[in-house]
Amino acid sequence: MSAVPDGKKLVRSPSGLRMVPEDGAFSSPFCLREPRWVPDRECPRCMQCDTKFDFIRRKHHCRRCGRCFCDKCCSRKVALPRMCFVDPVRQCGECSLASHKESEFYDKQLKVLLAGGTFVVTVGTSEKSETMTCRLSNNHRYLFLDGDTHLEVALSRVSSMQILTDGSSPGETDLHSYTSLLDSHFLSEGGGGRPSGLLLLCRPGDSQDGLQLRMEASDDRKLASVWLAAMHKAAKLLYEARDQ
Repeated sequence: MSAVPDGKKLVRSPSGLRMVPEDGAFSSPFCLREPRWVPDRECPRCMQCDTKFDFIRRKHHCRRCGRCFCDKCCSRKVALPRMCFVDPVRQCGECSLASHKESEFYDKQLKVLLAGGTFVVTVGTSEKSETMTCRLSNNHRYLFLDGDTHLEVALSRVSSMQILTDGSSPGETDLHSYTSLLDSHFLSEGGGGRPSGLLLLCRPGDSQDGLQLRMEASDDRKLASVWLAAMHKAAKLLYEARDQ
């Protein structure tokens, strides 16, 4: 599965030029689908300020939500990497704020995840642990763990994730928890300690039995903490993408 193609192709959509995977099935899980545009005939007025459209006041569609606005309410052109646009695209005020917030993840935190961090990894109920480097794959679909052995965890198989903080244990309130990471509901978010570990429950292959991975910061705790904080942000993007 790790050998999926990473090739990209340039395509033109009604919203602009996009650089997308050659095989759409292997797109990044952080990506959002282009929205269906509200048909012109269904929006005689701006969906923000209620200004009536005419020959002077033209209508514009937000490339992120697909709704219809006047130029004043949809004048911002903002980068939208989650839809693979090559250039900044027109977005309404609400969507442009969301895209600005995500820009930090793409500019900084995604690079941290790709570079990796070092952790002491325990698989299941084993009494043995192994020091491994964990990093996000280039296509963002897998977590690769490399040490004396090699493990691959598909993000689509992650059923729950807990970001542990200093002094916390699984089940305590001082953690960030996502259940059914990609397609279910958000449970809780709390605690203010520094991230110190990660507890993953995933479904390997077609098996219904869950596999638990516990990852604890190794020698370079600062780097591991930065990687875990970036992973927490990634989990939030995946969760929020369900409804977009």
